[in-house]
Amino acid sequence: MLYNAGVKPEDRYLRPFVEADLERKMVFVAGPRQVGKTTLVRSLPGAEQGYLNWDVAPDRERILRRELPPGPLWVFDEIHKYRNWRNYLKGLYDGRQPGQRLLVTGSARLEAYRFGGDSLQGRYHLLRLHPLSVAELGIDSAAGLQDLLTLGGFPEPFLSASEVQARRWSREYRTLLLREEVASLERVVDLGRLELLMLSLPERVGSPLSLNALREDLQVAHATVARWLEVLERLYAVVRLPPLGAPRLRAVKKEQKHYHLDWTVVADPAARFENLVACHLVKWVHLQQDAFGRDMELRYFRDVDRREVDFVVVEERRPVLLLECKLADSEPDRGLRYLKARFPAAAAWQLSATGRKDFLTPEGIRVAPALTFLTTLV
Repeated sequence: MLYNAGVKPEDRYLRPFVEADLERKMVFVAGPRQVGKTTLVRSLPGAEQGYLNWDVAPDRERILRRELPPGPLWVFDEIHKYRNWRNYLKGLYDGRQPGQRLLVTGSARLEAYRFGGDSLQGRYHLLRLHPLSVAELGIDSAAGLQDLLTLGGFPEPFLSASEVQARRWSREYRTLLLREEVASLERVVDLGRLELLMLSLPERVGSPLSLNALREDLQVAHATVARWLEVLERLYAVVRLPPLGAPRLRAVKKEQKHYHLDWTVVADPAARFENLVACHLVKWVHLQQDAFGRDMELRYFRDVDRREVDFVVVEERRPVLLLECKLADSEPDRGLRYLKARFPAAAAWQLSATGRKDFLTPEGIRVAPALTFLTTLV
């Protein structure tokens, strides 16, 4: 896997946007744990001297005493675990000297932990870092795509080039999320049942997620399951997609689909491939939102007649991209044809993980190997 050699902190896709935004406002770099946030930010000029980690006791004391390092850049890692972190950063930002820059990183959705209002409104830019992808790695072969499917997109297991090490990492990662991350940010009494929820989710990837079915399986209240899913989403363990709910399409409106940032937990090959594509699309959509201010969302489509399209990218409430995933070459999906007919201006793709066919249908649907599309993202 020669492309491994090119994965360096200075090469991560988000770096130029972090550097540009630091000249304007405070910058939040959020994303799942072990995705490479700390490595990325510490590679910035001056970051090593100004780096403080809330999880390190001496650094925590310096933060609370406001004994901050000299230098033009302060980097606060995991400070969102301090309950008053927003007001703390507001005070630093408003009272800073000219040229002083602030960079904040965290393994949770920083925009979701407001604790009494967003006192930082207008003072920061949020940038979300995602796992490695086809485009970022420069993958250009079916073997390379299979490596990514097998090892996942997190730097440590992928760069190990070992399926055994990747499996070990994945198990340890799930334990870390439950025993450390959840406990440090949320009050969850029954961690055992939350762990059962995490173990049951991968087999449900690709289908609308029924909270009632989960509630019955786990023998807990509906509100408890809903809250636990929110916790996992806040910690970037999963992402959830709402349905495209256009009334004239007779679409379903409630049940969401979910995907895992570590797609290696999904055993079924077709579902794992769909999960990988979902993560690539979420990464691209988040970059469009965060760096370019585009009004974009990633959704899925399903109607009462059970026509489905795996992914629909919506911009300014209009579908602009329709995408269906297949494991091998197959005829264009009926749900994709249906939705393309109703939104003819939207680009439509059907991707295959192992197929080789590449053609355009009379309706304007591009049927192609996955790499043909994934290399155009980020």
